[in-house]
Amino acid sequence: MINQERLVKEFMEMVKIDSLSHKEGKFASYLKDKLIELGLEVYVDEQAGRKAGSNAGNILGRLKGNRQDVPVILLSAHMDTVPSGEGIQPQLRGDAIYSDGNTILGSDDKAGIAAILEALRHIREEQQEYGDIEVLFTVGEEEGLLGARYLDYGMLRAKMAFVLDCDGAPGTIIRQAAAHDKIYAVLHGKAAHAGMNPEDGVSSIQVAARAINNMNLLRIDEETTANIGVIKGGEVTNIVCDRVELVGEVRSMSEKKLYQQTKHMINCLQEACHEMGARLEVETKKIYPAFALSQDEAVLKIAQQAAEVLGIEVKVTSSGGGSDANYFNQYGIKTVNLGIGMSNVHTKDEYIKIKDLEMSARYVAAIVDTIVHL
Repeated sequence: MINQERLVKEFMEMVKIDSLSHKEGKFASYLKDKLIELGLEVYVDEQAGRKAGSNAGNILGRLKGNRQDVPVILLSAHMDTVPSGEGIQPQLRGDAIYSDGNTILGSDDKAGIAAILEALRHIREEQQEYGDIEVLFTVGEEEGLLGARYLDYGMLRAKMAFVLDCDGAPGTIIRQAAAHDKIYAVLHGKAAHAGMNPEDGVSSIQVAARAINNMNLLRIDEETTANIGVIKGGEVTNIVCDRVELVGEVRSMSEKKLYQQTKHMINCLQEACHEMGARLEVETKKIYPAFALSQDEAVLKIAQQAAEVLGIEVKVTSSGGGSDANYFNQYGIKTVNLGIGMSNVHTKDEYIKIKDLEMSARYVAAIVDTIVHL
């Protein structure tokens, strides 16, 4: 059986270990030891860590199966947490685990990691049949899926994967997720005294305002969103501002729509600068690609069947957010992202219900068992 007391204790132990993006080293060492204790062969993808700017590499574990006639699978979650994730003090309150209100909790994604580790213990203790299992814990997910982006995919043998990194109750299955572009722009105007000769200046703030006013933003259609989230410029009121920085983003399930929306926003910036005599520097970065699995994909059917065996509600859906599944799918590993019940993530009100943490571990074990009996 899944040992709820052990699972909760280990989760609370893990969230106390600081692992901000780029600083996952201490937690990575902890997880490496845990995987070795569970009998896995452990490898460290050091080059991915270097490229991600982390003091740790991706951690890959391999558990040799007792059945060699079933497909190899990958179970994955990420090690890093967002800022406000230092000095976490988890609190048990009723049927859920919270932080003490001064930090996030870190269930994103240490709940996923805890569920995987407990499921592996359960599988071994119950002498369950299983094929070869690969376990991957990545760095830098919160900074743009960096560990998955830079992963040495030659290390993996699995062709199907289950990522535990989604809100929603266990039984939530993400089969489609958006691509993500970022836009970085600097608008250069001309400084002048705002009281004596403002007509000699070009206000970068005014240029930015015109450009943004001409943009289609927020919900574009059912597949696409766009936003300008950062504006920086100006120091005092008596100088016409000559420099403004903008950072925006575009997300879409459609790569074509992503390109079109990104181009539209850049065109608005270019036109405003041309009309008002400003100069534009602009750069776009692809943060991650989209993915979409067909309804009859084996990995999706396995996730659905395992949920049904447990008697939990199945909800197959899409997400405007990204996860390591975006890159795994791009590299030919058919991957779904699974809900683990984390709530109010990235805030100081974050919590996870104990029943969802336990069910996530049971779900992983059920997925392993479902594959054996295909």
